[in-house]
Amino acid sequence: MIKQRPLGDHSLAVSEIGFGGWPLGGQWGRQTDEDSVVALHAALDAGVTMVDTAAGYGEGRSERVIAGVLAERSAANDVLVATKTPPAPGPWPPSPYCRWQDRYSAAYLRDNVQQRLTNLGVERLGLLQLHTWTRAWNEDPQPLLVLRRMKEEGKLGLVGISTPEQDQNCVIPLMQNGLVDVVQVVFNLFHQQPAAQLFAAAEETGTGVIVRVALDEGALTGKYAADHVFPDDDFRSQYFAGDRMARTARRVDAIRQDVAKFGLTERYSLADVAIKFALSPPQVSTVIVGMRNTQQVEQNVAAAALPDLPEALLHVLRRHDWHRGVWYSGK
Repeated sequence: MIKQRPLGDHSLAVSEIGFGGWPLGGQWGRQTDEDSVVALHAALDAGVTMVDTAAGYGEGRSERVIAGVLAERSAANDVLVATKTPPAPGPWPPSPYCRWQDRYSAAYLRDNVQQRLTNLGVERLGLLQLHTWTRAWNEDPQPLLVLRRMKEEGKLGLVGISTPEQDQNCVIPLMQNGLVDVVQVVFNLFHQQPAAQLFAAAEETGTGVIVRVALDEGALTGKYAADHVFPDDDFRSQYFAGDRMARTARRVDAIRQDVAKFGLTERYSLADVAIKFALSPPQVSTVIVGMRNTQQVEQNVAAAALPDLPEALLHVLRRHDWHRGVWYSGK
């Protein structure tokens, strides 16, 4: 079974590997609900106790699939489902000129949270995260105060923020002021910014840390060649647009060479290395990985069970930190 880690200081433990529910929404290419159900059951059977989803994953489709699976299981209460509320329509990520009143008003938040409750078939959300943020709202973080009130009302268990990729440290003051229980961050071999300040702030404040994009949207598995082209119905056709796949593949090869120097290529796949790297900071509570089928579930669960990477290798892998900007906005 998968090891469990504390989710900050919230008297709650979650599996080291979490089930990423984005593919269940259909934005990673064709995905049937039947395949999603089988994959999620396999993950839960393997000891996964953390499931991540969002309103935007297929306009609630991912949430509804997850709700259906959990309704079939007697131990569903042992699973933490983390979902997300997006801001009202506007720039993504929010610009410095966006007003919280226009993007996360109290009425909008309450209505959206009710939709999340309905889709998941529950009366209380285990973890509700704002799907993005801007430090422009840090001086007047009213949306978080609304969520704290909803927490007091019993509609939410924990409150969090999924960090904006271009400014992850904007959540640190919110952590220090006790406004968030959990933060979800991008941390992988190419994007190591949280190691500078955010992880230390999480330890000081008892904030839970969820890591996303540990495999860099699949690139760090090493299975995509420089000339790989994703189909149009896969969001990665934009994420890796132009020469991005070729640039990424060259850097993945450099990681592969470093792992080979330590004689670990027979025991650890590149995906294993990427997952173990993401799990290496002690402040990390769980690493969510997208799982579309039982094969991916088995591979990810097996990766978590492997011994930790040698400290010497972790030190070498730090050189792959890559300041490449924000790719989610397209080419």
